[in-house]
Amino acid sequence: MMASSYNAKEEDANHPGAANHAGAGVVKSKKPDNTAFKQQRLPAWQPILTAGTVLPAFFVIGLIFIPIGIGLYVTSNNIKEFEIDYTGANIDNPCYNCAKNFSWNSTAQCVCAVTFTLEQPFESNVFMYYGLSNFYQNHRRYVKSRDDSQLNGDRSALTNPSKECEPYRRSEGSPIAPCGAIANSLFNDTLQLYHIDSNGTLNEIPLVKKGIAWWTDKHVKFRNPGGNNNLTVAFQGTSKPVNWKKPVFELDPEDPENNGFINEDFIVWMRTAALPTFRKLYRIIQKKPSTTPTLPSGKYVLNVTYNYPVLSFDGRKRMILSTISWMGGKNPFLGIAYITVGSICFFLGVVLLIIHHKYDNRNNSADISN
Repeated sequence: MMASSYNAKEEDANHPGAANHAGAGVVKSKKPDNTAFKQQRLPAWQPILTAGTVLPAFFVIGLIFIPIGIGLYVTSNNIKEFEIDYTGANIDNPCYNCAKNFSWNSTAQCVCAVTFTLEQPFESNVFMYYGLSNFYQNHRRYVKSRDDSQLNGDRSALTNPSKECEPYRRSEGSPIAPCGAIANSLFNDTLQLYHIDSNGTLNEIPLVKKGIAWWTDKHVKFRNPGGNNNLTVAFQGTSKPVNWKKPVFELDPEDPENNGFINEDFIVWMRTAALPTFRKLYRIIQKKPSTTPTLPSGKYVLNVTYNYPVLSFDGRKRMILSTISWMGGKNPFLGIAYITVGSICFFLGVVLLIIHHKYDNRNNSADISN
């Protein structure tokens, strides 16, 4: 590869430039000092692009990116995923009555059952997500409406939450724990999954609720107030969020390692999504030790305790079952992007090679005739 270079040495060492002038009455020049930096004469290197360097680069990028893209795309397509909408917006949906009659102020529970069929068995660990649409967790005021010091177990922040939590900072004169709009809108539907066997018997699928949150969130960012192992006493003097049915110390009273601020359902919700349509991990269905599929093909029933109204903001709710691979969940975009970039580079390489071959022969013929 040819390149042009320039090295400015002390070629103007004896040039007066903007040197100091004798005499107090002389006005100082505004001209920059005669240095290589200020006069833009620093050493420079600029590659000279030729057909011998550009064409191989296009072909190499194309030949590398296309196989990588195909591999990523095939891997993504091998991931099995099933999604079912249980919003209840349509009258033929089993959750229609719950969706129409339930509100944040409802005291009675509403339960609906949604039947679906898995055409293919799900191997390995299966991850259950809940998904929401038209829910803007990325709104600036919503994202700021939290108190990280309070969530980290700070006693002073527990009794005096941050003003960023307004209007969910206090309730009936007592500080709210946890405060803020994010915590107040915690997703609280309860999902249970059953498999219908050949005899018509419902077999409950065990759902694991531990291990769904990030390790750093669980052990670093979120902590219960210290000084007392009894969370009822630790949170004494605080009030539950306005839309919650129960206080934070009753999120999982059977498991002290999953109660209060360190409840994993709560931690997962507090990590806000970047887009209005998102999914969050709800449960894990662990792989069986035998060769039996984790979720065999057949009929299933999803029992929903409907606690989270979404029709007021034209939202949608769904349950997603998915397996994963070494690259995560199902997402064909990365593979398509690699294939597209590689194909464009390879195509440009072919076009430029043809142009170079055509016009280079003309130039050589003209030189010979001259």
